[in-house]
Amino acid sequence: MDELQSSHETPSRPTRGQLRRSFGRRQPEHTERATALPMLFTVDEAAELLRTTRRAVYAMVERKQLPGIIRIRRRVLFRTDDLLHWLDQKRAPSSKEKRR
Repeated sequence: MDELQSSHETPSRPTRGQLRRSFGRRQPEHTERATALPMLFTVDEAAELLRTTRRAVYAMVERKQLPGIIRIRRRVLFRTDDLLHWLDQKRAPSSKEKRR
């Protein structure tokens, strides 16, 4: 019975720790990136990435402050690439980058 269940299991979603570790990594190939992160983030995953609360994410959605928003009926999702690119654009340059 266990063998039957294990062969039919759906792929699991990344854990919080896996998401946290993969956010800062730059993936050289598109195929690697697709396997490392989901194409769409949930509100919880976006809140984790932004280190804020679900409530704050919903407030930012209502104020149209976040990119890559996809609404499917009442569900709110975020395009991973859009959100990560936006976040990268918002970061302050490091001291090494300032010297150039």
